[in-house]
Amino acid sequence: MEDNAPLYIDGPKGRLAYRAQDGAGPTVVWLGGYASDMLGTKAEALTAYAAQTEQSYLRFDYSGHGESDGTFEDLVLSDWLADARAMLEAKAPGRKILVGSSMGAWVALLLALEKPDEIAGMVLIAPAPDFTERLVWPRLPEYHRKEVFENGLVRTGPTGHDSETYTKALFDDGRKHLLMGDPIPVLCPVRILQGTKDEAVPTQHALDLADQIEAPSVVTTLVKDGDHRLSNPDDLERLARTVAELVD
Repeated sequence: MEDNAPLYIDGPKGRLAYRAQDGAGPTVVWLGGYASDMLGTKAEALTAYAAQTEQSYLRFDYSGHGESDGTFEDLVLSDWLADARAMLEAKAPGRKILVGSSMGAWVALLLALEKPDEIAGMVLIAPAPDFTERLVWPRLPEYHRKEVFENGLVRTGPTGHDSETYTKALFDDGRKHLLMGDPIPVLCPVRILQGTKDEAVPTQHALDLADQIEAPSVVTTLVKDGDHRLSNPDDLERLARTVAELVD
């Protein structure tokens, strides 16, 4: 049974916090979104699902997130991808199902391209690959873009609110990992869950991604009136059911 207190491994940028539950394989791995952590509603719902089904389950915090070491503003996608690699190698050997939320879907796809034989399936929730280039930058007003270039950082919300913080390094690094626009060949089945009223990731972005993924099967579920979080009881039940279908 999963302990409430986090455990740690030594990651590329310091200690990485994780929680894990032993059980049957393949291991379900939670990959969180930008500035989120492993104690969010969806990650916790999968903990309950894993406990009920005796499924192997791993969740963790990227560097600069949650209970892991690091300063959020000093880190970029390459760092978080490296964190995921290190965690999977240490705590999820063998076949695994990646559940990626928002930015976590970008990380999941990059991992699936790197080690296709290890990924048994993917569930992508409000998937945001290329979000720096396709979603965030186009929405920034000119004065915020100027701030990025002049200060190296912009906060579009209240000071200290990390979810509204973007750095020039993040935008620059994101361009090294762009996926959209070309075929994305993966060897596993893919399931996409997308809310039709998601203000962060437009429905069309998810549909374009589905068109570009080349996989044995790709199923996109549009949730009417669903927002970016997809965390109400029906959403959580749908998530658990979708993961269970891939496990089976």
